[in-house]
Amino acid sequence: MSKLLHVDVSWLLDVQDIALGHDDVSVTDYSALVAAVARHKTRMPTLAASNPDAAWRAAALMHTIVRLEPLPHRNSLFAAFVTSQYLDQSGEGIDPPYGALSELIRKARETRLSIYDIADTLRSWRI
Repeated sequence: MSKLLHVDVSWLLDVQDIALGHDDVSVTDYSALVAAVARHKTRMPTLAASNPDAAWRAAALMHTIVRLEPLPHRNSLFAAFVTSQYLDQSGEGIDPPYGALSELIRKARETRLSIYDIADTLRSWRI
């Protein structure tokens, strides 16, 4: 059973520390982190949908991080950790096939893959 989890910038920075360890990767655009936080908290992403699930919220975090690039580098790794940590702490584990999460992040970064497509993929990996 998933629970509603709202994160903040400090949570994202904690995940960044876990993901990147001792690498000196200072945030270069805090507004991108603020945007990710605001975007995942929305209650109504479309007029037809309200109260999005954890997969949609994780997708919003991932999409915003990979597209706005708050770090000077390693944004894909950061997005992967944020996505998996968010879902885990929401009570929803995922088990993507080998390399699939990296491929999903690459598609989010390089194509017009939507948050809804990302969320559908994350839902398909639920365990």
